[in-house]
Amino acid sequence: MAEAKDIFDRLKQDHDKHRELLDKLAQTHGDSEECKTLLEEFTVEVKGHASAEEQALYSTMLRKPPTTDDTRHSVAEHHELEEALNDLAATDMSSSAWMAKFKQLDHDYRHHINEEEEEHFPDFAKHLTEDDTQHMRKVFEDRKAKEKADAEVTPEKKDDAKE
Repeated sequence: MAEAKDIFDRLKQDHDKHRELLDKLAQTHGDSEECKTLLEEFTVEVKGHASAEEQALYSTMLRKPPTTDDTRHSVAEHHELEEALNDLAATDMSSSAWMAKFKQLDHDYRHHINEEEEEHFPDFAKHLTEDDTQHMRKVFEDRKAKEKADAEVTPEKKDDAKE
C-alpha cells in the first residue's frame, strides 16, 4: 500500500535527522554552546516527534489487536527516552556522567528507531487501511509542530539528575 509507505517514510525522515543530531552531539566536548544548542534541538525534535507519532501511528495501531503488544512496547520506550533526555539535560555537561548518559541514550534511541523501522513499520503496514494512513499523515503533521512548540528541554533541575 503506497499510502502506508508514505507515512513510514515521513517518520523515517525524522529518524534520519535524529541520527545526524546524535552524531553531531557525539563530536562535542564538555559544556559548550554547541553541545547545549544541539541537545536542545535534539530534545525538541525527539519529544515532538514521539508525541506526534503516538497520536498518529500508535493510537491507530492500538486498535489493531495483532499490533498492540509492539505498540505498547514502543510507547513505553518513548517514555523511557523522555526520562533519559530530561536526566541528561539536568546533568552537568562538563562531567563524565553526562557523556556516559549520552552514550546510553544514543544506544537506546538508535535501538528504538531501528526496531521501529525494521520490524514494526513493515508489520504495521499490513494492518492499515487507506483511511488509516490518510488520518495518520494528517495527525502527524498537525501535531508535530504543536508538540515541538510545547516540548521542554528539561523540566528537571540539576539537583534532580540521577547519579
